[in-house]
Amino acid sequence: MLRTPPSWQATSFSTARRHGGPATMTARGDQLSLPGSAVARRRARADAVRVLVFNAQHAAPARAWRQAEWIAAQDAADLVVVTEVGSGPGGAALTAALAGCGYGSVVAPEADAADYRTVLASRGGPLSPVPSGIGVLPHRAPAATVRVGDQPVLLLGLYVPSRGPRERRNEAKRAFQDAVAKALPGFLASFGGGPVIAAGDLNVVEPGHVPHHAVYGDWEYAFYRSFAEAGLTDAFRVLHPTAAGHSWVGRSGRGYRFDHAFVTAPHRAQVRQCAYDHAPVELGLTDHAALSLVLDLPT
Repeated sequence: MLRTPPSWQATSFSTARRHGGPATMTARGDQLSLPGSAVARRRARADAVRVLVFNAQHAAPARAWRQAEWIAAQDAADLVVVTEVGSGPGGAALTAALAGCGYGSVVAPEADAADYRTVLASRGGPLSPVPSGIGVLPHRAPAATVRVGDQPVLLLGLYVPSRGPRERRNEAKRAFQDAVAKALPGFLASFGGGPVIAAGDLNVVEPGHVPHHAVYGDWEYAFYRSFAEAGLTDAFRVLHPTAAGHSWVGRSGRGYRFDHAFVTAPHRAQVRQCAYDHAPVELGLTDHAALSLVLDLPT
């Protein structure tokens, strides 16, 4: 179960066990804001799907609270996909802080203390967890439906493992990627007609990435291609066909586009915004740029 949030946060908890679904947290109307928080409460839009992808870099509680405040202050953050969330006090603080900053529905899967997880949050309609069909490390791949205006939307958050220690190099990463690629076609087929968004930190770069990173193999490029093969389009590439779009910079100073957002191909014409924001790195909140996606909905 989720850890009890700090005393400054009044919340109610429910656990979704249908099909092994993740735990969900719903904040009550009498929720308290973060201590000293000056976050302006923003209202969710009904005419556009606005998603923010944010890597928490396994933040400790104090930094997690600051992360939640920054996230809540962003216009394009009605729905949030937070990756690399720890399973200890920092992760519990983040979910409670999101609720305290106006995210009334939070999907926070249980995970082993040694692993990270992906968290989904909404400040608009409630998230309803659904099975993703991803049987390997499912806490890294929660899925939920949400209504934006009159439109149902399906959201899948993903956090692909890193390459791992030398003695188990790429084992978890490859197993998780294979499970995602296998599940994607059925996952999309299970949802009738509305937009599907798959977003998160994939820990891979696209074919033709600039600069080229020799460490990536064909199996990792095949994983990136599996999204298009399942019927999803890289939203950043819809608007920025040639931009580098680096979201993480290594110690060598070379950039990587690790963080991605994909939308169902029939909805690619509705992509109005998809951009990286490096302010979280400059503010010392995380080592990844945030990625914002805005998808117009027909009126």
